[in-house]
Amino acid sequence: MNSATEQQASKTTDQTTFPLQVDSEHKATVFRPFSISPPHMRAFHLAWISLFACFFSTFSIPSLLPAIRQDLHLTAADVGTAGAASFCGSIFSRLAMGPACDMFGPRAASAAVSLLTAPAVLAVSFASTAKSFILVRFLIGISLANFVSCQFWMASMFSGEVVGAASGVASGWASAGSGLTQLVMPSVYYFLTHIVKFKHSFAWRAAFTVPALLQILTALAVLAYGQDLPDGKYKRIPNNTNKNYFSILFNGLKNYRGWVLGLTYGFCFGVELTTDNIIAQYFYDRFGVGMEAAGAIAASFGFANIVTRPAGGVVSDAMGRRYGMRGRLWSLWAAQTVAAVLCVGLGRIESLWGSVLVMCCFSVFVQAASGLTFGVVPFVSKRSLGVISGMTGSGGTLGAVVTQLLLFSGSNNNVSTQKSISLMGILMFLSTLPLTLLYFPHSGGMFCGPSHHPNSEQDYYNLLS
Repeated sequence: MNSATEQQASKTTDQTTFPLQVDSEHKATVFRPFSISPPHMRAFHLAWISLFACFFSTFSIPSLLPAIRQDLHLTAADVGTAGAASFCGSIFSRLAMGPACDMFGPRAASAAVSLLTAPAVLAVSFASTAKSFILVRFLIGISLANFVSCQFWMASMFSGEVVGAASGVASGWASAGSGLTQLVMPSVYYFLTHIVKFKHSFAWRAAFTVPALLQILTALAVLAYGQDLPDGKYKRIPNNTNKNYFSILFNGLKNYRGWVLGLTYGFCFGVELTTDNIIAQYFYDRFGVGMEAAGAIAASFGFANIVTRPAGGVVSDAMGRRYGMRGRLWSLWAAQTVAAVLCVGLGRIESLWGSVLVMCCFSVFVQAASGLTFGVVPFVSKRSLGVISGMTGSGGTLGAVVTQLLLFSGSNNNVSTQKSISLMGILMFLSTLPLTLLYFPHSGGMFCGPSHHPNSEQDYYNLLS
């Protein structure tokens, strides 16, 4: 705002226009996840449901892998390569999604990615070789770029007081799609084989119409009912310089905080993605449970996101209010360290029920760490928020690729899956150490307080550009 008169007029407008309390930028200062009031809460629900469909599609394949593996004659190396390919697809798409949101807004960017990748989901039905299977997994993985648009949308609609909670709940509820698909897809497969009496080789192919249709319908809902900003359609806000795609991108890439958060996120959310990819097969192979039982166990890991990731965002906001940035960073470090210890333990437990118990505890902390990470992201750079979100999100999928290829590719028969899970926990712990290097001049770091106190909105805008 340029004057006190304009600010007072904004306050009056805020009270009469928006159902929720808002700040001077019309961002909501309260978060009510069970409300659907436009524009803030409607955007929240559209964002998480659209991302939910993408998670559902991406992890619909691992839930039917025993049937697919047998029909396509896939080797362990093929399965591992396909899993890594699904994450490779989202690395660069997430990085590109950030500037796309900065340029065109989260609504258009989100719907475009969902609609463009939905045919790839349906194309799973026509896979006949290992190469074609790997290719469609790569293409479907591109849809996970919607994570960036989801986080960007939340930062556009909610103020710093509640953005951690909004981002955490949105991504947490969306990530539950990776759990629900572990239940739904085997059930669809069972229905088609036992009730409709389809042949097994046709049933698993027909099942993929479900995630494809879900992804299309949610994308259309985003276009029909979504709103980029509290005040309407997305428009680039003019500043002293004429910013374009590349200047926005470079402003974000040169900020080291984005790289550190990307590394940390690579070994919390990246580990979560890898676990989603391998956990059903792990219980199926190691403990001899059936495909439906393995899917139910894997679903419990994904379903925890409904509570745990939002809890991470809520804790981040609470610690931020009480201790500032130092509280946000320490809580992130603590959650990820505990998750690392539990991950090491998961690979060393010999009993079925002991493994299930440790897996559930592990899911709580690793998913909370993801929410805690994005409780920090909105404070890194206001100018290139989309790029920082993209860098962090890409770090998550890059971490998944690294752990998948390094530990679960199937190329090293001398290393068991359980030992690989324990090694993954060690990598998680090591990735938390660079958090000690993060420092924000206006809010401090883990071991010291702030050295700069911004005096204006413009000063803060340029502070961490």
